[in-house]
Amino acid sequence: MTDGLLDINRIRPKIAAPLDPGFTPAVLFNRRYREQLAAHGDGLRVLVGIEREDGHISRQDLDIIPPGRGSDSATLRYVDRHVKFLLWSRGGWKIHFSGPEFLARHISESYMPGGGRSADVEIMQRAYDRQFAVQIHRPEDMPPQNETALSLGGNWDGCRIGFDLGASDYKVAAVIDGKPVFSDETPWDPRNQKDPDYHYQHIRSGLKKAAAHLPRVDAIGGSSAGILVNNRVMIASLFRGIPPDVFQQRVKPMFLEMAKEWGVPFEVINDGEVTALAGALSLGTTALLGVAMGSSEAGGYVDRNGKFLGWIDELAFAPVDFSPEAPKDEWSGDAGVGALYFSQQAVNRLLPAAGLSYPAEMSVPERLRETQKLADAEDRRALNIFETIGVYLGYTVPYYAEYYDFDHVLVLGRVTSGAGGDQMMRTANRILKNEFPELAERVRLHVPDEKSRRVGQAVAAASLPQIRRRK
Repeated sequence: MTDGLLDINRIRPKIAAPLDPGFTPAVLFNRRYREQLAAHGDGLRVLVGIEREDGHISRQDLDIIPPGRGSDSATLRYVDRHVKFLLWSRGGWKIHFSGPEFLARHISESYMPGGGRSADVEIMQRAYDRQFAVQIHRPEDMPPQNETALSLGGNWDGCRIGFDLGASDYKVAAVIDGKPVFSDETPWDPRNQKDPDYHYQHIRSGLKKAAAHLPRVDAIGGSSAGILVNNRVMIASLFRGIPPDVFQQRVKPMFLEMAKEWGVPFEVINDGEVTALAGALSLGTTALLGVAMGSSEAGGYVDRNGKFLGWIDELAFAPVDFSPEAPKDEWSGDAGVGALYFSQQAVNRLLPAAGLSYPAEMSVPERLRETQKLADAEDRRALNIFETIGVYLGYTVPYYAEYYDFDHVLVLGRVTSGAGGDQMMRTANRILKNEFPELAERVRLHVPDEKSRRVGQAVAAASLPQIRRRK
């Protein structure tokens, strides 16, 4: 057996992406590798764990083809991408690893300052306030899995405000005993602002606007892109224009200050988690993965018991395309990660291949809106873009299923709107049915209705805090 059987250039989906013929779905590479492993008849166990706050550890081990049998380069790619996905889906400050020396060396060298994954190291250090580390173990010394489970949301009593902070707009909603009585969506430009007062005052203005439609305010819940821990903003692209020292002093405690100002229960979590919460509440189900396609890709997961596991679910930086020619993410420098496939960035990236161009000064959200108008008018160039994203989705849902146990996938965000979104979902469902029938039998893809696509997360966020009743 040689790596020839795993030549990436020979791994192509049966249903091709119209505008991205080189797309190499991760799930197809993994399945081909496992077929080759089965042909060997024996495998070697590689142990992988990711440690995050409070000693919580997520374990997901792999069987690999033993070294020296002609498949080492494929094994390296298989394990490298697995560690990367596990890190960004679970989150953490330490990688625990046990496996052959050439793999241990690669992981150790990649996740060190100056290594190939130094951007990942930097952001995880900021997210967890810990020095990032890789610890190599003997198999018998690997720490066991230690997960947690949290109950979030679903509190509808009283008069509540919910908000959802995106990169191009923010949404607010006023809710009385579970019934939305007001919702609003306001454009803003948070990423290019250097003064945190811009963000504070815009959010404050939105909350006051919602409060005007309530007899009183009992609780406030929010959703924001980025990584948040106990209402503290650890890292978020919405504040990328703010200098690091100002971020630490003004942005990190921003929501704690707002909680003091309003004097009511106040809770803010990652927008991906609210995506999953919104889906679980609207569908009345569990075992759900939420995928929000906005300025970037956000993910969130509710397990079969209706609990959140404390994972970060930052699928924007998790790999989905194993092609050597996959586009590189500007921030991390890594190739083939979700943000470039399931977001406004994906639409913008595919414009040249579709034969569409817009003025250089036109923003990415504006380009999306114009492309969606063309799709609504049945312009084939625009529809090809959304069909291509549908191919990405159809082959990535089975890959996500390797890391999440779900029966439902809720897909929402600006990219899902209109005829383009319909084209995307039709394509994804066709791929699941034809290429992954065993998965299609139990997994359903959902999209919310048009209104809840745009403001549903703000309403769901309103249900986050519990109201402390006086005795």
